[in-house]
Parts: sequence; C-alpha cells; structure tokens
Amino acid sequence: MLPNLIILMCFLALRCAADLCNWTGSGFAAGVDSRIVLQVRLRCTKGSVRWVYPGQALRVVLEPNLSSARHTSICIKPSPSFSGASMFIERAGQLELLVTDSGRPEYQVFCFPADGPHKPVIYLQASPQSDGPRNRRTVGFKYELLTNRTAAAPNLGPSGLETSCRPCNDTELLMAICSSDFVVRGYIKKVTHDSRRQMSSVEVSALRVYWQRSGVFEQQLDPLVSCQSWRGHIHTLLQCHVKPGDGEFLFTGSEHFGEAWLGCAPRYKDFLSVYHNARTARQNSCDFPLD
Repeated sequence: MLPNLIILMCFLALRCAADLCNWTGSGFAAGVDSRIVLQVRLRCTKGSVRWVYPGQALRVVLEPNLSSARHTSICIKPSPSFSGASMFIERAGQLELLVTDSGRPEYQVFCFPADGPHKPVIYLQASPQSDGPRNRRTVGFKYELLTNRTAAAPNLGPSGLETSCRPCNDTELLMAICSSDFVVRGYIKKVTHDSRRQMSSVEVSALRVYWQRSGVFEQQLDPLVSCQSWRGHIHTLLQCHVKPGDGEFLFTGSEHFGEAWLGCAPRYKDFLSVYHNARTARQNSCDFPLD
C-alpha cells in the first residue's frame, strides 16, 4: 500500500505562482506544516517543472488548451538529475507510480491521454531522506503535448518510447512529408548504437532541409566542396537494427524534447516515384518542392 497519498482530500494545498508554462520553486514551505502539498497549474503545450529542496509533496495539474483535436497525448520526461522524490500520475484520485527515487528516469518518457474527463496530474512525493532544508537535491520534469499526426511520429506508450520498425507504406509516406516536424534530404554518415538507452543514433549529412520545427539540423561549412551542408542526428530504437546505407534518402520524423525521431525514410528516388504517381492521380496530400 502506498503511503497516505491515495486520498488526496486531506492535505493543505498551497497554490504557487507560475508563468503558465514553467514553474520553479522550493520545498521550504513543508517545514512550516508537514501536511502542506504545493499545487501548481500549467496551461501550455510544453514546459518544465523544477523543484529545489523537495519537501513533502508537489501536485502539478497540466491543463493545456485542447481546442485543437490534433492534441491527444501529453508526455513527461523526468530530468536527468531527478533524485530525492518519487513520481506518480493521479487518475481520478488514485496514484500510479511512475518513477522511484532509485530509478533511472533520464532514459524514460511517459505519455497519457490529454483529452479525457480528468486533467493529467503529476504528483511528486519527496523521499524521507530528502526532507529538511539542508538537502540540495533538485527534481523536475519536462512536459510536451503530442499531436495526432501520422505514423511518421513514434508511438509513445505509458512505459516509454516505442516505434514501428517497418517501412512506411505509400499513404504514410505521402502524409509524412506534409505533417512531419522535419523533412530533410541527405545521406547517412554513420550509425551508432547505445545499448544502455536502447536506441540508435543516425548521423545525417543533409543536402537540403525542407523544413524543421526547431534547430535539430544545423548548417556547417564543408571545406571539401566549399558549400554549406546540414548536419544532425536522428534517433530510433535499437530494436529496429538500423544500419548505414549508401545513396540519398528523404528523412522525415517528429521532434520530442529537443530530439529528432525517425519516421519515414525512403530512398529519395523511391519517394520521387511515389510522389509523381500520387500527383498524377491527384492523390498527393500536399505539394512538395521538387528540385
């Protein structure tokens, strides 16, 4: 049985100011009254929480604007320095344990429905040894609202990142070039594997960045050809057994917590064939720049 956290009506709630997206605060208030649970409400599609000197408990209500039906899930990524507390998700007054004080949360992402009858609530309980003003531990997490786009984005389950390793079919590919967070054309420089994180990283040298949501791909000057190219890394799961390949590819995918995740990645010549056929039949989802 968890500690007396299941019944959440018996605490003294202390509401804390936030900028609607991010919150940083301390647990010193718990020294005044051990029953105090700090409470924070955040209303953005992404942001972060940082709790210094964790004391007693912190309750974070995530209530972003869901006016767009594309937003279906909210994901939580504990900070690499997460220590001194356990993390729960609250569902209809019940708590489900996500991360323990002794876990390795830096490699985990947790996702939950964001459009149900109950707002997602994250509950942090300070560990007994972290109680007290002299403890210098910091706990926190980032959160991000996922959009219901296409198979180009990895599926994020409640226990972490999961993705389909199969190649995209023509329909998925045509949708991916329209709705992915990034679409780039280039070559695979190398592939590295990290068994600890259970993921692979594909280093890409891009000839053209059609678009990207953030700065995952950066411009670099290539002294051999005296022109600018783009470099970036795309992640996928180790179980997909990604290997280096020759030739030109079209890389699409999604960005989560500042990292690019692989979606569809056909050879560029194969993509051109699919796109030309779809455009001739007027079945393309959007117009794509060809050069």
